Amino acid sequence: MIQPAVSGAAVAALESDEGDRRSGWRQLLTHQITGPLAALVVAIVIFSVTTDTFLSAGNWSLIAQQSVVVGTLALGQTLIILTAGIDLANGAIMVLGSVVIGKVALEGSPLLALLLGLLVCVAVGALNGALVSAGGLPPFIVTLGVLTAVTAGARLFTQSQSYPISNGLLTVLGDGPTVGGFTITYGVMLWVGLTVVLGYALSQTAWGTRVYAVGDNPGAASLSGIKVKRILFGVYIVAAVVYAFAAWQALGRTPTADPSGYSTSNLDSITAVVIGGTSLFGGRGGVYGTLVGALIVVVLQNGLTQAGIDSLYQQVATGVLVVVAVGIDRIVRRRQSR
Repeated sequence: MIQPAVSGAAVAALESDEGDRRSGWRQLLTHQITGPLAALVVAIVIFSVTTDTFLSAGNWSLIAQQSVVVGTLALGQTLIILTAGIDLANGAIMVLGSVVIGKVALEGSPLLALLLGLLVCVAVGALNGALVSAGGLPPFIVTLGVLTAVTAGARLFTQSQSYPISNGLLTVLGDGPTVGGFTITYGVMLWVGLTVVLGYALSQTAWGTRVYAVGDNPGAASLSGIKVKRILFGVYIVAAVVYAFAAWQALGRTPTADPSGYSTSNLDSITAVVIGGTSLFGGRGGVYGTLVGALIVVVLQNGLTQAGIDSLYQQVATGVLVVVAVGIDRIVRRRQSR
């Protein structure tokens, strides 16, 4: 039997399809979220085998609620790190916003208190943005100074007192429906919703493209017509709005406005961003990886606690993860630059 001849065009088409499939797998394996997601799955499997209650609905409800505040702060931190900056003051800004809300709500409208808390957060974010963009100062130094000033300012404003929160509007984000033993709080819904909105803005809008361009190479971005200073200033404003939402979530999580609360949340947010695959050198990463990174941190802490591991070792494990994540990012950057 004579076999039909295969045309050169058909062979080329088959080879093209095979190349496309290989390229698709390569893109999937090298995608920013693939590594963090794999690490999260491995951690879940390990703790599911080594502990009895890790997979329970109640425990996963706790994990989600524990991730909310730092996870939301990390979303704003992601935007700033994408521009090759860093915000050491994000936790302090959130705390200042929460104590303003708490103090104003004692004698005024809860809605007014929320609006004032938002304005305070945005005002501090605008200060950061102006000093970094218009002033040309390093983000690390600017936000370190603002961290110190805002932390002291929150204590001066409250005279180091905490304010109990009882109004339903201010604590509503700590409530939510329970499905099969798993409580889905409105704070968790807000966190996921903000992630989706910011993820869309970064991947599907011109603003997002400009944010990545500024972080990757501000000089080239400026030459291409992007107003670098305006983008930087806008990023700090958007991040401050996200911090205000985190302040509201914090009041729902713990109904007390405490000027001494969340003292390490700035470092925790940076940890979530880095573990989530966003480059500290800017221009690479995204908020979906940050969401996974926040879950990794909390899952690790939760699982090690259930396994009876001392909290100091938990901190060691988290620190090692951060160093490994930064090291991998450095290697990837070097290979891409070749």
